[in-house]
Amino acid sequence: MAVTANAQTTTAPGYRVINPATGAVVEEFATATDAEIQDALAAAESGYQSWKNVDINERAKIVARVGELFAERADELAAIITEEMGKPLSQSKGEAAFCKDIFDYFATEGPSLAANQEIKAIGGGKAVIERLPVGPLLGIMPWNYPYYQVARFAAPNLVLGNTIVLKHAETCPRSALAIQKIMDDAGVPAGVYNNVFASHEQISTIIADDRIQGVSLTGSERAGAIIGEQAGRNLKKAVLELGGSDPYVILDSADIAQDAAMAWGTRMENTGQACNSNKRMIVMEDIFDDFVGELTKLATGLVPGDPAEEAEGTFGPLSTRGAAEALAAQVQDAVDKGATLHAGGVLHEGPGAYLAPAVLSGITKGMRAYYEELFGPVAVVYKVSSDEEALELANDSQYGLGGAVFSTDPARAAKVASRLVTGMANVNIPAAEGADMPFGGVKRSGFGRELGPLGMEEFVNKRLFYVAD
Repeated sequence: MAVTANAQTTTAPGYRVINPATGAVVEEFATATDAEIQDALAAAESGYQSWKNVDINERAKIVARVGELFAERADELAAIITEEMGKPLSQSKGEAAFCKDIFDYFATEGPSLAANQEIKAIGGGKAVIERLPVGPLLGIMPWNYPYYQVARFAAPNLVLGNTIVLKHAETCPRSALAIQKIMDDAGVPAGVYNNVFASHEQISTIIADDRIQGVSLTGSERAGAIIGEQAGRNLKKAVLELGGSDPYVILDSADIAQDAAMAWGTRMENTGQACNSNKRMIVMEDIFDDFVGELTKLATGLVPGDPAEEAEGTFGPLSTRGAAEALAAQVQDAVDKGATLHAGGVLHEGPGAYLAPAVLSGITKGMRAYYEELFGPVAVVYKVSSDEEALELANDSQYGLGGAVFSTDPARAAKVASRLVTGMANVNIPAAEGADMPFGGVKRSGFGRELGPLGMEEFVNKRLFYVAD
C-alpha cells in the first residue's frame, strides 16, 4: 500500500519516490513481506511450468504486444521517471519508445535465434543443439534507465520461455508498477513476470532459492561483487553489467566545434548518468585547447531547471541529492590536487540534486577522478601527443565497457579502436546502439551480454539432443 508525503524524511522505509528537482518525498511503498517473496517465487515456478510449453511464436506475439503498450503509454511512462529520477522529459519519452524496439526485435528475431541447430556428427547419427529455457530468473535493475534496463533483460527471456522475478531500484517503484501493468495488460500470464519490492536481505534469499536458475544485475561495481559472490556460492549463472569509464578518443578534427558539441551532447545524455557514457575524452595536443574551449562555452551560463520543461540554457538534477554531493566531492578532490575546473562543478544549495555541468582537465594518477567512474555531468578531458599514448591511456582503467575513436582517417581510427580492451569498440560514432547491438563489457565492467543475438544466449540450456543411427 502506498502513502503520500510532502516533505523529505530522514529515514528510508522501503521504496519511495523522491523528486530530485525538489527533494520532496512524493510517495512511499512498503517493502515486500517474506511471505510475499515466497508467493512470487512460487508463482514464477508455477508460471514457468506452463509458459515453457507455450509455442515460442505465441510467446513472441505476447512480447510484441508488450512493446506496443510501451509505445502507446510513452507519455504516461515518461512523466513517471522524470519525477522519479529527474530524466529530461524528452529523453524519458525516447526511452519508453526504445523499449518497443527491443521487444519488437526479440519478438521478431527470437524464434529463429532460439531455433534448433543441427551439428555434424562425425561418428554418425543425428546431433542437434537445442536452446531451451532454464526456469525462473531474478533481475535486479537500476534507476538510471528504469524501462530500458528491464526491457533488455525481460524481452529475450520471455521469448525463450523463462519467467522473471524483478527487483527494481528502491527509487523507482512507480515505474516498476507501470511495467508490471504493461505485462499484465499485454497478456503475459500470471506468474511469468513478477515485480517484487524486495529488501537487500530478501534478494539473498531469492538467489539462494532452488527455484531461481540465474540472476542478472545492472548496477554498481560494488553491487556486482556482492551479487556475483552470492550467485557463485549458490551455483547460479549471473550476468553483471557494471560501471564504466569509457574512453572517447579524438585523434584529429575537421570541425572542432562540431566534434566538441557531439562529445558534450553524448556526455550530458541522462545528465551524465549512463554506464557507457564518454567519461574520459582523450584529445590530441594540437586540437586540445580549442576542444576544451568549445566544451567550456557549452558548459558556461547554465542554470538549474525543471526536467519536465527542459527550458533552453538549463540543466536537470541528478537522481538524488546524495549522488550530486558524491560527484561534487570527486570534482573537488581533483581540483584540490591540481586539476583545472574550466566551468561548472558547483553543487547548488537546497534540497534539489543539482550540480552544474562541468569541464575538467589536468587529471593525473592519484586523483579519484583518474580511477573512479564519474557518474554525472562532468566532461573530463585528457591531452595526448600520439596514437600510442592515447591507446595506453584509454586502456589504463579498471573498467572495460565501451569506447570510441574518431579521426578524419577511418583506417587510423579503426587501428586504434581495434586495440581497446573493451566489450564494445566504435569508430567515428559515440556508440553503436540499437536493439540488435550486443551490450556488455570486460574487466570490472562485468560479464555477459544483453541485446542483439547474444541477448538470447545467456540464460538458455544449450542441450545436445543426439539420436544414434
